[in-house]
Amino acid sequence: MRRSSSISSLSSSTSDEETMQIFVKDLSGHNTIPLTLPPNTSISTLRTLLALRTNTSSSNLRLVHAGKHLSSPLTTLAGYAIPPNGTLHMALPLRGGMPPRKIKCSFKDCKTAAQRIIGECQFCEGNYCGSHRLLEDHKCEGLEDCKKESHERNAERLNSERTVAIKGV
Repeated sequence: MRRSSSISSLSSSTSDEETMQIFVKDLSGHNTIPLTLPPNTSISTLRTLLALRTNTSSSNLRLVHAGKHLSSPLTTLAGYAIPPNGTLHMALPLRGGMPPRKIKCSFKDCKTAAQRIIGECQFCEGNYCGSHRLLEDHKCEGLEDCKKESHERNAERLNSERTVAIKGV
């Protein structure tokens, strides 16, 4: 495959019947770049060609056709069913995203924000606000287990600290 004098088109040694013309709208949407390419041109080749034409990085360039992102670099124009005289749109990737959602209280109808760290219940794995963070307040299912566990722990500690009086000394 040889490159013609113009950057905007590739030509091969085959006839003109095997090439198709497509139009690419630039990032601003005002300018249109006409390209004459064979249908078996890969998306990565098209991105490289457009990067040279527009002085942008090919890794940052995204192509969109009929609302669908052309993301696979090995797929050809024919693989995406792009018709002759079709229009592609160039886009830049979006940076960032949505801010993290605030965690709401897991109690029935409470709409307040859950407290970080101290509002996480280790028994029912819910997140609770300051009013519902105690086990009794949110009627935790693990409340009885928690009470038994703490009772056993306290009883064990008291038994280990018990002093025994020796008689007859």
